Amino acid sequence: MCGIAGFCNYGKNFLSDTVRNLNILDDMSKSLAHRGHDNFGKYLKENCGFCHSRLSIRDIEGGNQPMLRNVSGREYAICYNGEIYNTDEIKKDLESLGVQFTTSSDTEIILAAFIEYGPEFVDMLNGIFAFTIWDDATKQLYLYRDRVGVKPLFYYPTKDGLIFASEPKAIFVYPGISPEINLQSMQELLGIGPAKTPGLSLFKNMREVLPGHYLIFNEYGFCDKKYWDIVYHEHKDNYETTVDTVSFLVRDSVKKQMVSDVPVCTFLSGGLDSSIVTSLAYNYLNGKELNTFSFDFDENDKYFTSNSFQPEQDAPYVNIMLERFHTNHEYLKCNEKQLFNSLFDSVIAKDAPGMADVDASLLFFCSLVASKNKVALTGECADEIFGGYPWLYRPELMNKNGFPWSADSEARTVLLNSEWINKLELQDYSYDAYKTSLSKLDLPPMDSTEKRRYEIGYLNIKWFMQTLLDRMDRASMHSGLEARVPFADHRIIDYVYSIPWNMKYQNGVEKSLLRNATLDLLPAKLSHRKKSPYPKTYHPGYEALLKEALTQIISDTSSPILPMLDIEKVKAFIQAPKELGKPWYGQLMAGPQLMAYYIQLNYWMLRYNLVLP
Repeated sequence: MCGIAGFCNYGKNFLSDTVRNLNILDDMSKSLAHRGHDNFGKYLKENCGFCHSRLSIRDIEGGNQPMLRNVSGREYAICYNGEIYNTDEIKKDLESLGVQFTTSSDTEIILAAFIEYGPEFVDMLNGIFAFTIWDDATKQLYLYRDRVGVKPLFYYPTKDGLIFASEPKAIFVYPGISPEINLQSMQELLGIGPAKTPGLSLFKNMREVLPGHYLIFNEYGFCDKKYWDIVYHEHKDNYETTVDTVSFLVRDSVKKQMVSDVPVCTFLSGGLDSSIVTSLAYNYLNGKELNTFSFDFDENDKYFTSNSFQPEQDAPYVNIMLERFHTNHEYLKCNEKQLFNSLFDSVIAKDAPGMADVDASLLFFCSLVASKNKVALTGECADEIFGGYPWLYRPELMNKNGFPWSADSEARTVLLNSEWINKLELQDYSYDAYKTSLSKLDLPPMDSTEKRRYEIGYLNIKWFMQTLLDRMDRASMHSGLEARVPFADHRIIDYVYSIPWNMKYQNGVEKSLLRNATLDLLPAKLSHRKKSPYPKTYHPGYEALLKEALTQIISDTSSPILPMLDIEKVKAFIQAPKELGKPWYGQLMAGPQLMAYYIQLNYWMLRYNLVLP
């Protein structure tokens, strides 16, 4: 796992000032060093340049990048971030065609497959990736991104070219490119955030390669190619076959994602999903030591409050798992001051405000895990794929006319003044994004309730899951930790999406299909545990820190977000955030998280010297 960046321009000759342009690549690479500091590499040609910050996971000695390959006098170069899990199969096919290899890295296999099969070869890959390939003979640049967007890849078009990078911060290193925002930036942040419209960036003129797409760039411009999407197919398997198929796919995905030349650990929350992954990883290692980590907050046992979305704490279930699976386990904790300080670190990591304390705490925990391991398997994405959220079975949530996790626009405008409420038109902006997204889904005639569930399942994967994957990548890679997501294997999504709801949700139990497919892996209490989301703090000290910070913001006339706010509304909210703050994103982001989000927004604008449009 790594950081990549570079530039391409057909109106320039970068070799005419080699030293300057290599220095630019150095600076871009340094800005991404947190993603990988084991090795740094550069590649410069007349019309393009790449740089690479490497986190060495596979072929430690031979896998440095950018990597070149010459075939019949024709040069190709690749700069790659990710992991490919089916390299053995691809390599075997290539060797049968006479292709020879000098390394055991997946990077070389990707480049060789591109050369042998052409640009559409990407459909062969099973993995998480963002990479660029330069074909020096045709002078064409290719930018590829994995199917569900696990790995980020941003680009910034210029007059005759583009700049690209794993993270926006590396693009802003390029001379003459400065961060700017426009009205749409604020509509994204306040109407949809912490999600964002696929393909957009919060920064003016910057975009992101769409998941499941690749770009071809040459002197004539861009060509955007889609190679994968979510497609409905009539599900013909009976329930027993369906369970067996899901069982195989989940097990095979974890097995494939254990590939690594460094030790792999798992996140073990005590929930169903991470417990399945931990069980399979443990069994795969067959007695070799497995590090596992669980996350919680100081004094949560004292301040925890049960509710319908988070009915119980995780620790007792972690302990049940550890009774069966004797892993090298660490209980990681975060106090209220560490959590508050991490709100700002999270903005730096993500180049944007995020999921408030959810992002911040994950960032903090990943920094601790990274001191012990380079690779972690997580249980992320199972809820989006197998139907674990209440908006799929609670009618009052399922039938909301908009994104079910953020359909209440009033909860988002509670701190804004009337001028900005009218200016932003957040409800219309969010609804337009929602309708535009659903217009791309092709479903056959079916019962309206069943159709609604397929629609929400589609939105879950395209939007909600993308937000969580973005959070996971930026939180983990900020400390040089590669977080893998076995449930996001495209084979699982391709199969499970079309399965009827009555197979996914039996006897009033969410994700019953996944539970039945993995019954033999877990203690019974884990297999039947009710869903409990990522932990949050209930510590009053954290809320007090948020109140103090937001009070300072509205007291400072230079605060960049001040023109948007209704000061009297903010003061009232600070006095009673839990009473006045309704859920505005997901299940648990309410009053305290809204304060944290505005604190992050203000810090983001200060750090990037941004001005309201």
